[in-house]
Amino acid sequence: METSAEQGPKKSQAQKAGPQTAGPQRTGPQKPGPMSMDFRLSSGAEGQVIDRRLGLDKRELAKAQGEEAPSTGLERRRGPGRRLSDFTKSAEEGEMTKEQFMFLAAIDAFKKGNDKTFPTWTDVLEVVRLLGYRKTCKSEINLRNAEDWMEPGDTPSNTRPQRWAQRERIDRDRATKAA
Repeated sequence: METSAEQGPKKSQAQKAGPQTAGPQRTGPQKPGPMSMDFRLSSGAEGQVIDRRLGLDKRELAKAQGEEAPSTGLERRRGPGRRLSDFTKSAEEGEMTKEQFMFLAAIDAFKKGNDKTFPTWTDVLEVVRLLGYRKTCKSEINLRNAEDWMEPGDTPSNTRPQRWAQRERIDRDRATKAA
């Protein structure tokens, strides 16, 4: 910024324009905090990014704009009258069921066997199918962008190549030929 003895510091264009009207603004004499903000955006401010460091909740913003998304059944938000299921509560307290322990042991074995610290979601699905899980019931969650389907309980996992069962013998034969 340039300064002059007569005028003082010169203001930039942004400083001259004053405050912008496109962000969350205070409404009335309320306590300061993220919930005392007006979440409406001014006209022409579509697609603007809201700084998440402000503590604004996207769900509250969507409600204020009347765009509440339909529930998927996966939400875990708790409030008055909402309690954890025994299944979730025991896992959070460190007491796993046999099913949870077996899943974690299988994922751990996969990570060690394949030298992967962070398995992909496809890897996790492969482990789940190899544990014997199949999609035999109608889904209990509502997904807008995925079609629900079912399969017989005795469906093979289809995660291994065709000659997977013969792999150990093939590897042993290759090792003896190389020696």
